[in-house]
Formats: sequence, C-alpha cells, structure tokens
Amino acid sequence: MPVQLTALPNGLRVVTDDMDTVESASIGVWVGVGARHETVEVNGVSHLLEHMAFKGTRRRNARAIAEEIEGVGGHLNAWTSREGTAYYARVLAADVPLAVDILADILQHSTFEPDELERERTVIVQEIGQVEDTPDDLIFDRLQEVAYPSQPLGRPVLGSEERVRNMTREAISGYMRDNYTAPVMVLAGAGKVDHQRMVEMGERLFGTLPKRNGPGFEAAQYRGGEHFENRDLEQVHLVLGFEGVAYNDPDYYAIMVAANILGGGMSSRLFQDIREQRGLVYSIYAYSGSYLDGGLFGVYAGTAEESLPELVPAMCDEVMKLTEGATDAEIARTRAQIKSGILMGLESTSARVERLGQHTLTYGQPLPIDEVVARIEAVDSSAIARAMKRVVVSPASVTAIGPVRALERMGGVARRFR
Repeated sequence: MPVQLTALPNGLRVVTDDMDTVESASIGVWVGVGARHETVEVNGVSHLLEHMAFKGTRRRNARAIAEEIEGVGGHLNAWTSREGTAYYARVLAADVPLAVDILADILQHSTFEPDELERERTVIVQEIGQVEDTPDDLIFDRLQEVAYPSQPLGRPVLGSEERVRNMTREAISGYMRDNYTAPVMVLAGAGKVDHQRMVEMGERLFGTLPKRNGPGFEAAQYRGGEHFENRDLEQVHLVLGFEGVAYNDPDYYAIMVAANILGGGMSSRLFQDIREQRGLVYSIYAYSGSYLDGGLFGVYAGTAEESLPELVPAMCDEVMKLTEGATDAEIARTRAQIKSGILMGLESTSARVERLGQHTLTYGQPLPIDEVVARIEAVDSSAIARAMKRVVVSPASVTAIGPVRALERMGGVARRFR
C-alpha cells in the first residue's frame, strides 16, 4: 500500500508507510515544538521535557517503561532539535499496539516526579559539560549564536547549566500542557503496519489532546559575525557559515546539491583540494541546514594553527568558485550520491518513519519519492550558481575554537566576503 495520511477530528495526523516485506515496525510521534519555541527564561525546557517523558507516568514508572518495551525486544528513544521533538520506538509487528500505548502514555500522562527531575537535571548538566568538552560539537552552537544573536534560534537546544538546574516541575508540565497539542503532532508508522488500525489507536489514545494550534515562534533574522574562542587544544575547529534557505525555498535542492559538491564526500572539492592535495586538515566538509523560515550553509574544518594562513583563503576560494556553477560530472556524481542515500533509506523502517514525521510537520504531508528525485534531477549548473550567489552575499558567520591567534592576526575571515 502507498503512504496514507488521515487527520483526526482534533487535528492529530496519522501517517503510515506499509512495508509488506518486513516483520517489524518503527512507530513515532513527531511534535512541531523545539528550542526556538522557548522563551529565554526556559531555554532548554524542550530537551528536559524529552528526557522526563521517560521517567514515569500515572501507570508506569521509569523502570516499567524500559522493561515493557525491552521485554518484547523493542527499543525506545527520542531527540530534540530547534524546531521539533520526536519520540519513537522500533518493535515487531505484533507489538505495535504496545509501542503506541507507551508513546501515548508518556506524552500525555507523565508525572515529572521531583526525585526523577533532580536526577535528570544532573544527567543533562553532564551532557552540557560533555558538549563543552567536545569542540567539534560546541562549534556549531557557537555558530548559531553568531548567526542568530539574541534570538531563540541562536540559543542551545540543551540550554545552560543554570537554567536546567533552576527549571521547575511546574514549568516543564506547563510547557507540555500548553504546547503538545494535536495540530502540531504526528503519529507515524513505517514497516508492517495497518493504517486503519493506527488511525483507531490514534483516536482512542490521542483523541483527548487539545485542538488548539501550537505555539508561534520569533521569525529568523540572520545577522552574521565572528566569534573566536582561544583554548589550549591541538587543533583549531573552524566553521564558516552563511544564510541558507528554508525547506520550501525554490533553491532548497540546488543548495543541497551545492553543499555536496563543495564538501559532501571524498570526491568533493574541499576534500580533494584541501585534504588530499594540500594535506591541511584531517576533517573538512560542507553542509546545508534548513528551518521553516531560513537556514544555514556552512563549511567545517579542523586544522593545526600553523595551517590556518593557507587553509582560510583556500576554503573561501572554493566557496566563491561555486558561484560560477559546477561541471556536469560533479553534478551527475552528486545526484547519484543524494538519490542513493534517499533510496537506500527506503530499506529501513527507521528512516522511513523519520521521513513521514518530518515531512508531515514541514510540508503537511510526505513528499512522494519520485517528486523528490525529480527535483534533485532538475538541479543544473545555472541553478547551483544562482543559489550560491544568494548565499555568499549574506554576511559571513565565522566561529573558531582552539589556538586562534593566527586567525586574529589575519584579521578574521568574514572580511574576505565583504
């Protein structure tokens, strides 16, 4: 059966992708609420809520939740981003009702017991500390702060240690009550699932969710700038970023292809020139990330301090060269890479359910695979040149962590694009 989508009376959407060649299913609930929906006072609450949802409900304590799902050989997990939160399970087909029941329970009846909250605060504070000790992760939080200063999109998903330690039980439960409403939630299933049964479970287990619309959010206002953080490290971790595009932007696929050509694999321009030919880095790549109303295009590199004077101009030159387009061979190779990633993902129930949930929140429905492939195939050299010219006219955002004195002596990076 093809992908099927049903909207329940309260606004909850149920979407399924039946795969008759498997004996398992991935089930999840996607919520269109994340860090950008938070006020500064409760920054980090979405992530803390995600953790606390597994720590006990009126019917199950934390141990019972873990034992029930693992008792049937399944697993349960979740993640939080700036625009959404997802809770998902993978189980055998016969255990789909159990997975849906547990998800419905933790998302509507969590009790946020004080003892569990205190323990989980400590866990998340350690997670924040781990990020602080991992510069190739931390650098991207710093980039967000520079690109979107004094805005929800610029704040870290994890929040700060101070805010996490001071977050009250009432703030967490109130955030769930106010923001986890039916119109911003999607119940998705991929694998051996029956759409009508999923709809019936959705009506029975999620039917009392509020019908009101979800929270609004502050519009993205890209700014740009530089942030250098001197640390006693072996490498400088450097990210060069620009304003990207939103999910529904006409240049979305052109930017995706451009990022892959620039730094999406071992055959990419950055890898071949800067790592293979010059030996300036161990790791270098480009990426494109989108939001509902904006995005970021970036290049990451990790390098020794003495390599910076050669690396920075080379990176900047490669970005600018792409404003002239790409060769037919590069475009063909990149199309094949992106398409193979999409099509290989169709063999995984986890990848399929992720696509269902994300697409339904973003576009209102999952985009047909043929349509996505056609949009990728339509990207040509002129589209890449047009999209990259849009990118480089935005103010550059540059963040660096490590021994950054050479960068400071060079007068920074952003000025090279002025």
